[in-house]
Amino acid sequence: QVHLVESGGGLVQAGESLRLSCVASGSIFSINAMGWYRQAPGKQRELVASKFTGGSAIYADSVKGRFTISRDNAKNTVYLEMNSLKPEDTSVYYCRLNQQGGMYWGQGTQVTVSS
Repeated sequence: QVHLVESGGGLVQAGESLRLSCVASGSIFSINAMGWYRQAPGKQRELVASKFTGGSAIYADSVKGRFTISRDNAKNTVYLEMNSLKPEDTSVYYCRLNQQGGMYWGQGTQVTVSS
């Protein structure tokens, strides 16, 4: 079993920054990717950014240029640096880990951006 714990969410004003962290523990081996998704009320969960073990990353168009994903492989941790936050970034942000044999989700952390 894999356990993911997110932290770093909160309430900020538009234009401000936040840094999310997600630490993975448990039966971790051969991670393919770690990433961030978000889900706003009444909307489907969507990809924000994902970082592959080979080093490449993908981003949602809505966050390109503002958000940066990074990983510390030694610590099984993924980060999401969020700059120039907008009210439409308000969501619950979930961490996801993909490895051989399974995909795992964290419980989520709330990010609220006020205008």
